[in-house]
Amino acid sequence: MLKNLWSKPSSNGGPKRLWLDLGDLGDLVNPSGPHEQWQDHGLGLLRTLLHQNDLLTDLASTRACKTWDEVKRIIAAYDILIMNVRSYTFPSAYRSAKIFKEVNPNGLILAGGMHATVAPDEMEAIAEFDKICQGPGENVIVDLVRDPASFPRMILGQGAKSMAEWPMIDRTLWPKPNSWKLARKFNWPLEPECGWGPGPVATIITSRVCPWQCVFCNENSYIPNMGRRPVEAVIDELNFLDKKYGVGSVVIHDSMFFQNPSWLQEWVEKYPRKARKLWPYWAAGRADTVRQWPELFEALIKETHWNTVSIGFESGSDRVLRIINKECTEEDNYFTIDLLTRIGDEMEKQGKKPPMFWSNIMLGIPGETREDAIKTMRMVKYTKRILPSISFYAPYPGSALGHQLIAEGKSRMTKENYHRFPDDEKVIGVDYQFYRELLAGKFDAEINKDLPGLIQQRRAVYTDALAKA
Repeated sequence: MLKNLWSKPSSNGGPKRLWLDLGDLGDLVNPSGPHEQWQDHGLGLLRTLLHQNDLLTDLASTRACKTWDEVKRIIAAYDILIMNVRSYTFPSAYRSAKIFKEVNPNGLILAGGMHATVAPDEMEAIAEFDKICQGPGENVIVDLVRDPASFPRMILGQGAKSMAEWPMIDRTLWPKPNSWKLARKFNWPLEPECGWGPGPVATIITSRVCPWQCVFCNENSYIPNMGRRPVEAVIDELNFLDKKYGVGSVVIHDSMFFQNPSWLQEWVEKYPRKARKLWPYWAAGRADTVRQWPELFEALIKETHWNTVSIGFESGSDRVLRIINKECTEEDNYFTIDLLTRIGDEMEKQGKKPPMFWSNIMLGIPGETREDAIKTMRMVKYTKRILPSISFYAPYPGSALGHQLIAEGKSRMTKENYHRFPDDEKVIGVDYQFYRELLAGKFDAEINKDLPGLIQQRRAVYTDALAKA
């Protein structure tokens, strides 16, 4: 076990402040997978701003502890506890707050983040949260930490107009892995390889907020849209990280990378010329925008090494896509699948590594029928190169459908357990046994029987569809 459970920059004689990174116990000790080790860019940005303004914070992480007793021992020594709370980390934030007040009843807890914005009533109901910041925090965090008494309990955050105003994150302010085995392959402060590209991995953000209004997503209710980070600033940061740490590949954490054609065109033009290396990267898009701008999509794949294309197909059924207000169609999905398949086949013939999908698939959506779910799994099987990320729908607060199901008393999600795991039962009335049998292969004969005809049909339609886009 490493001794560095937490970091202590220095003390300036003021209150002892601890920023607590949140997540499941043990994720930075012995994680079940690489994604549990991803770093929190909100934490990185806000701690960077604080330290640039001489407001020093120590750092600890629930992910670096094996037990809540460890967390208790660490946080007992502090006057102020600061947390960035996401919906899926709300349970650990709730428990950490209760422990902090038990050992330090006169201490102060400052909490902000996505959950504070999308579910303020849940945050306000917890007396341990002394100050709650809704919305973006970059233009309020310094004043809040410097003088928390001057703020009301519920604070409306202030964001930058553009990401161009953000400083480069000091990644050494992120938590470290807490086992020698993990530290040996973690490449801190870069992040571990997860199957999308070689390590070490540099995770970055180029845009904030997806402008679409899917009813399962709460992001649009969290932060208003803001100007995208300049292309050259993104490349400059990657060059800096490569020179200092050695970058193997890149993960662009934007909820929607494939938007703003003028920005993307500039990326096509400058990334191959100005980056120290043409690092392969993971980034997200939408099937309807791929169909709208197929030439731009193909140029990004071929010229910038967009090797892992994350598309939230969600469903292979028009009926379900309408239920979730995805604003994409079955035809959009299949068009995108066919286009990337064709590009991949061409690249493979040239001896190049073909691109592949990392595809989000959602099952258990209220109103989904068995036929809808079987169509979705048929679409997954139709896709030639795919890493499917399948999960059961979760009614998170802040989303339109989530609010509806919570109001109707159909959500199984609570402050003790926000059901982060993909196979948890999250909604009352959904036949989860059917979905488990579906994923176990019980309905493969029904899924497969129409695949040959579908493949022939798509081959007949594809050229026309591409020409019309």
